[in-house]
Amino acid sequence: MKTIAFLLHNYFEQVEYEEVNNLLKDKGYKTVLITTNKNKEVQGMNQDVNKGDTFTADLFAKDVDIADYDALVLPGGTVNADNIRGNEQAHKLINAVDKAGKPLALICHAPWILADTEIAKGKTLTAYHTLQTDLENAGATFVDETVQTDGHLITSRNPDDIENFVNAIDKALSA
Repeated sequence: MKTIAFLLHNYFEQVEYEEVNNLLKDKGYKTVLITTNKNKEVQGMNQDVNKGDTFTADLFAKDVDIADYDALVLPGGTVNADNIRGNEQAHKLINAVDKAGKPLALICHAPWILADTEIAKGKTLTAYHTLQTDLENAGATFVDETVQTDGHLITSRNPDDIENFVNAIDKALSA
């Protein structure tokens, strides 16, 4: 059974974690929640402004060996993405997945992180529309598509695109 890791900090878009997680489990994948937060309790948000549920992470990012996972998924949420893009341990994990050529899937505001890790350069990506300038300034080509796959990178725009996002992750892991 393939294992997919989710990387979150706090104040993430709950549906982009919970629905994606549930759909991937329905497809037969094992999932693990990893956090860069100082404790394992992480706070979800609904529509980026209203507090949702809390979830308990399985592991801290500093304790993760990316070799144990077949893919890494980063849900969005403005605050979550901003915290992760400034987190050195998160950068190490994301860069390790990238270098290993494993599926790296980011939705909504999460692709913002690719600018800080320099992974965006030369790639074709999609994301929440307000990130277009940042991603282009980082050397990416921005497209307005429900899902965009460039090699092992999978990006998506927003919660409306979750079904296509999950299908692209499944396709990448089935290849």
